[in-house]
Amino acid sequence: MERSAYTEMAAIDENHWWYRARRSIVADVIQKNIVKGHPLSIGEIGCGTGSNLPTLRHFGDLIAVEPDAQARAIAANRCDTKVLAGRLPDDLPLGPNSLDLAVMLDVLEHIEDDVAALKAVLQTLKPQGKLLLTVPALPSLWSPHDEEHHHKRRYTASSLSLVLGQAGLRIEMKSYFNTLLLPMIAGIRWLKNLTGSKSVDTGIPAPWLNGLLEAIFAFERYLIGTLPMPLGVSLIVIARAD
Repeated sequence: MERSAYTEMAAIDENHWWYRARRSIVADVIQKNIVKGHPLSIGEIGCGTGSNLPTLRHFGDLIAVEPDAQARAIAANRCDTKVLAGRLPDDLPLGPNSLDLAVMLDVLEHIEDDVAALKAVLQTLKPQGKLLLTVPALPSLWSPHDEEHHHKRRYTASSLSLVLGQAGLRIEMKSYFNTLLLPMIAGIRWLKNLTGSKSVDTGIPAPWLNGLLEAIFAFERYLIGTLPMPLGVSLIVIARAD
C-alpha cells in the first residue's frame, strides 16, 4: 500500500464502521464454524497495523506476520502479540503444520501470485487446520480505493474458488458479504468512475452515520451461512486442505 495509507488506517481502524463491523463478522464466523472447545493456534498473515489482533486473541494463541516495517511497529504496540517480518509467498516465518487457523483479511488481493501465496499458507496448517479468508469482490467495483491500496484484483465467487482449488484448498463455507450496503457503495464508486474522480474516502463519518453503517454491516453476521448472499462488496471463505 501507499505509505500514507498505513498512517490513515491506524488513525481510524479502531472506530471506523467498516473495520468494526468486519471484526464482528469475523469473530462470529470463527465462533460458529471453527472453535473446537480448546484454544486455537492462530496466525494472522498480513496483519497490517494490527487492529484485528485483540479480536483474534480471544480464540487462542496468536502470532502475526506483516511485511511492512511501519505497519509492523504499529501492530506490535497495539497488542501483546509477536509480530514477525515476513512476506508471501516465499518468506513466511511460520513452521509447517503449526496453525489450527490461518487468517488473511483483505490480503490476497495485494499479492501478484495468489495461488503460490495460498500454497504457502496451506503448508502452515495442521492436518485439521483451516484458513479464514476475506477479499474484495466484484471487479466492476474497481475504484481509486483499490489503486491506493495497490490491489491486483477484485474477486468473484467463481474466481476465488478457482485459485483456492489450484492451491489445494477445499472450501467449507463461502459467502459474499457487505451485501446490504452494496447498492450505496456501488452507486458511489460507479459515479466516481463516470466523473473521473480520484478521491478516496478514508475518514470516519459523522458519529450517527458511522454507527448506522456499522449496525447495518455488522447485522450480516446473523445472515452469513444462514441465508444466500448472492452479491456483496466482499467475499469470506473458510477452507481446509483438499
